[in-house]
Amino acid sequence: MRFSLIATAVLALGLVAPARAADRPNIVFVITDDQRWDAMGCAGHPFLKTPNMDRLAREGAMFANAFVTTPLCSPSRSSFLTGQYVHTTGVIGNGPAMNPISHRLVTFPRLLKDAGYESAYVGKWHMGNDDAPRPGFDRWVSFKGQGVYKNPVLNVDGKPEQKDGYITDIISDYAVDFINREHAKPFVLYVGHKAVHGPFTPAERHAGMYETEPLPQRPNVNDDMSGKPAVRRERLKENAKTKVGEQLTRNQLRCLLSVDEGLGRILDALDAKKLADDTLVIFTSDNGYFWNEHDLGDKRAAYEESIRVPLLMRYPSLIKPGTKPTEMALNIDIAPTVLQLGGATVPKDVHGKSLVPIFENKLGEWRGGALFEYFMEERFTRVPSWQALRTDRWKYIHYTDVENADELYDLQADPYEMKNLIADAGSAEQLKSLKAELEKQLNETK
Repeated sequence: MRFSLIATAVLALGLVAPARAADRPNIVFVITDDQRWDAMGCAGHPFLKTPNMDRLAREGAMFANAFVTTPLCSPSRSSFLTGQYVHTTGVIGNGPAMNPISHRLVTFPRLLKDAGYESAYVGKWHMGNDDAPRPGFDRWVSFKGQGVYKNPVLNVDGKPEQKDGYITDIISDYAVDFINREHAKPFVLYVGHKAVHGPFTPAERHAGMYETEPLPQRPNVNDDMSGKPAVRRERLKENAKTKVGEQLTRNQLRCLLSVDEGLGRILDALDAKKLADDTLVIFTSDNGYFWNEHDLGDKRAAYEESIRVPLLMRYPSLIKPGTKPTEMALNIDIAPTVLQLGGATVPKDVHGKSLVPIFENKLGEWRGGALFEYFMEERFTRVPSWQALRTDRWKYIHYTDVENADELYDLQADPYEMKNLIADAGSAEQLKSLKAELEKQLNETK
């Protein structure tokens, strides 16, 4: 065990010993950009090979229903880091306007550092274009804005460094280097990949992969959009045609191969340092991505392909191998989860819920429904602002600035969200209940 010699010395002096390693785990959080929940071998993809993501699922937990509350890069990341909805974090969009806000966020690594952890950030910050170190990190390796896939300029602890190579591999190098250092305290390591975000440039060693395999298509690729007036109207207004080409999709999958390799290197480093049993590893993404479902590309809309993400967690002291929770987990749940496990105080203004009771079989009542939201961006008007309430069975989408455009789906009968029931008399009571719950959750989180 780590700290055993320290604990012995402290006890000899008659002082209170620090928490055992098993009580305060190391935390490694890995997040990709624009990875759908089903873009993993363990999630059933027909040909994508992700042996290390699969390993995490096999040795820990794979959530069947994990979501981000705002399906857009910067806002989603602010919610992961703080446990708050973006109408509270203030990070409602991408771009340089988020720079000052992102310096003020009270993040879970910052709180864990205050509670005695060593903290490191490696990779894409992507809340503003500023690459300067944010508060709460002992180690900082990042880059401006979206960064580049090849030969990036990094900000390493406040100083610029030119690096040669492929960005995913470089990020993994720094992550492994941090793990391999000697640590007198438990550590929290946040790893933010650029991949699989555009321009979807795979490593050269993967450029020829998956050239001929048939790409899977969900039935809602054939959605005629007749029940989606808000999205359809905005698309026509912009004369936008965003069909996602086959090569874009294939390059997204190819980019994931180096992400998976890097994840394997992290897991191997934990094994070599004998830290695996004392480390919580989390793997997820900042939002999903449309592969032409509902005639859409990219993200931002309230449909499942956009809001649903992978969520894998491994911590042998708590999580049984092969666990497959079906409870609805949100990105705002990560901060309270790791703060609880790290022995740090969870701020009262956190909106998420710790996932620990799920693993301890002490769940009691879980959330009956979840709030989702998106604020239209000036440079991207194809998707208007919306608020949504999703339960295990139903989803209600309210467009805040577009009249007579709301949507209602019975996810049990219509999992691909193709039949809008907003005007269905038989669903009127359900709609009334969902509207009331949406208003309640908005009021509770403001």
